[in-house]
Amino acid sequence: MFNIENIPPELAEKDNAALLTGILRGAERESLRVDSNGTLAFTPHPQGLGSALAHPEITTDFSEALMEFITPPTHSTCDLINHLHLLQNFTAHQLPDNELLWSHSMPCALGPDSEIPVAQYGSSNNGQMKTVYRVGLGHRYGRSMQTVAGVHYNFSLPNAFWAFLLRRENLLMDLQQFKNHAYFGLIRNFRRHYWLLIYLFGASPALCRSFVAGRNHHLQPVAELEHTLHLPYATSLRMGDLGYQSSAQESLYVCYNQQKSYIETLCSAITTPHIAYETIGVKDTAGEYRQLNTGLLQIENEFYSSIRPKRTAKPGETALMALANRGVEYIEVRCLDANPSSPEGITEEQIRFLDTFLLYCALQKSPDTNREETEMILANQKAVVDRGREPGLMLARPGGSLPMTSWASGLLAAMGPVAELLDNAHETTRYSASLQQQKAKVDNPDLTPSAQLLNTLKSTRTEYARFALQQSKANHTQLLDSPLSGDVYDRMVEMAANSVWEQHNLEEKSRQSGLDFDEFLKRYYSQYRMCCGAFV
Repeated sequence: MFNIENIPPELAEKDNAALLTGILRGAERESLRVDSNGTLAFTPHPQGLGSALAHPEITTDFSEALMEFITPPTHSTCDLINHLHLLQNFTAHQLPDNELLWSHSMPCALGPDSEIPVAQYGSSNNGQMKTVYRVGLGHRYGRSMQTVAGVHYNFSLPNAFWAFLLRRENLLMDLQQFKNHAYFGLIRNFRRHYWLLIYLFGASPALCRSFVAGRNHHLQPVAELEHTLHLPYATSLRMGDLGYQSSAQESLYVCYNQQKSYIETLCSAITTPHIAYETIGVKDTAGEYRQLNTGLLQIENEFYSSIRPKRTAKPGETALMALANRGVEYIEVRCLDANPSSPEGITEEQIRFLDTFLLYCALQKSPDTNREETEMILANQKAVVDRGREPGLMLARPGGSLPMTSWASGLLAAMGPVAELLDNAHETTRYSASLQQQKAKVDNPDLTPSAQLLNTLKSTRTEYARFALQQSKANHTQLLDSPLSGDVYDRMVEMAANSVWEQHNLEEKSRQSGLDFDEFLKRYYSQYRMCCGAFV
C-alpha cells in the first residue's frame, strides 16, 4: 500500500538534479478586506490596486471585499513566499487607514447575506460575465459561503522530467499525451490521500456564529463563548459541508481516469439543465441576469474539487477548451486553509512538504478509480474535516478500513525517499525536515494548527472573530513595517495603472464590436459543445 518501488534510482544522480529543481510552483491566496473592528469592508476595490479585471496579480474573488493574490510561476520556494509578501505588502499600503486583510479562512462576523457585496468588473462582456457568474453563485449557495478564503497551490514538473519517465516506461505516446496520462495519475493518487493535507494544515475548526445564521448545522458552542461554534476534533470546516462543498455537486461523478472523461463530464454538467437552478431562472422579470445558465455548473470553475488539471487559457477561451486543445500544463491544489500565523498565508515548510507529497503522487502507480472509491474519498474527507483529531478515527479504503494515524504514518514513511531526492537535488535537508515536522503532528495531534487554534480560544476564552482580528492586525502591522524598495513600489504602481488602461481598452473593444452580452454568452458556451466534439 505504501509502495516506494516506483521511484527511479536515476533521479538521485547529480546529473539529473535539474529534473527536480525545474519544478514550477505558484500560489493564489485569498483574503477578506475588513475594517479595524473586524467587520466586512463595504468599500470598492481600492483604486491604488488598479483593475481587478485586468491586473495579473492582484484581483478579487467572489466579493468586492475578497482579495486574491496571484504569484507568477517560479522555481524558487523562497521567491514564491517573497512575491506573496510583496503583493500583500503593497496592498496593505493601498488600503484605507481603517482596513486590513483578514488572516483566517473562515470569515469575520457577517451581517445579512444581501449585504455582502459581489465583485464588480466593469462594462466589458468579459467583465459582465465575471460579475454575473458571482451573482449566480450567491443565488445557488448563498453569499456567506463565498466569503470563505483559502490558498491554492500550483505545481508542475518540467518537460525533461516527463521525457525521462516516458523513455523509462517505453510507452508509445508523444510527450503531451504522456503528460496528460501522468498528471491524471498524479491527480488520482492525490485524491486518495489529500485527507492527510486537511489533517496537517487544516486551520478552521471554529467559526463565528453569524456564518451559519438561519442555516441548519451540526456545530457545537464553545464553553463560555457566546459567538463561537466548533467541532471538538475538527480540522478544516472550510472543506466541509459549511464551506466550499456543494450537496448538489455530490451527485456529479467526475471520472479522473483520463483527460477525455474528465472534460466530457464537466461539459455535460455545464450544458445540461439542473432542475433546482432552472427554478432560479437565468434572468429576473426586469431582464437582469440572475446566473449565467441553469446547468449544474455555470462554468468549470464552479466545480469545487480539491485538485484541478489546468492549462493557461487564451483570451476568450474556456478553461476546458484550453485543456482539450493543448493538454495539462500544471495542477492546482485547492484544499489548503490559509495559514493564519503567516502574513503570506502559507510557509516555505508547507510548500516543501507539498512538493514532496505531489512528487510522491506522481511517481507511484495510480490505478483507475471508480464510483465506489470516489464515495470512499468523499467519506474520508468529511471524516477528517469533522473528526480528524479524534482518537481511533478510522478511514475507508478498498479492502477494509484503517486507523487514520496508521495510514498517515505509512504514507509519510513512504515519502521519505522522495524528500531525500528533493534534498539531494537542492543540496539541502529542508525537505526531510519538513517531513519530520508533519510526522510530529501525526504522533501528537495537539501540534496541528486546528488543535492549537481551539486550545487558544478555550484557554484565553476569546471569541473566534476577536482572536482572528488580533492575528490579522498583527500580520497587518508586520506587512506595514517592511516597506517596499522604491523600484519595487514604482513597478507595482505602474502595473496597477496598466491594468486600468487594459480594462478601459477591453470595454472600448466590447462597445466597438457591437456584440451584446446575450450573444457573447451564446458564443462562449458553444465552446463547451466543441470541447466534447474534440474527442469524437
